[in-house]
Amino acid sequence: MIRLCAPRDLSEGQSRGFQLEGLRLLAVRRDGQVFAYRNNCPHRDLPLEWRPDDFLDASGSMIQCAHHGALFLIESGECVTGPCAGDTLQAIRCHEDADGIWISP
Repeated sequence: MIRLCAPRDLSEGQSRGFQLEGLRLLAVRRDGQVFAYRNNCPHRDLPLEWRPDDFLDASGSMIQCAHHGALFLIESGECVTGPCAGDTLQAIRCHEDADGIWISP
């Protein structure tokens, strides 16, 4: 298991990017649960954000690819609109405890 960050470092409705062991990752907290994905759009294998830690659309309800405008469900990573509709982000297993947010890449 690899520790991404302390639980307090990912607030409700917030997204963050991470670079670990050569992997680009992103994490989002929604409804108290943390979701983690590889940080690459399935359409062109580009990072999703334009600015650090900025992965969500204006409403904060979906992950958005800054390059193509594709929108992904936070809970499943499924693309619901855009050039990669029907594809999904690659999920990373994660869990949270009092000491941190942990992933199994």
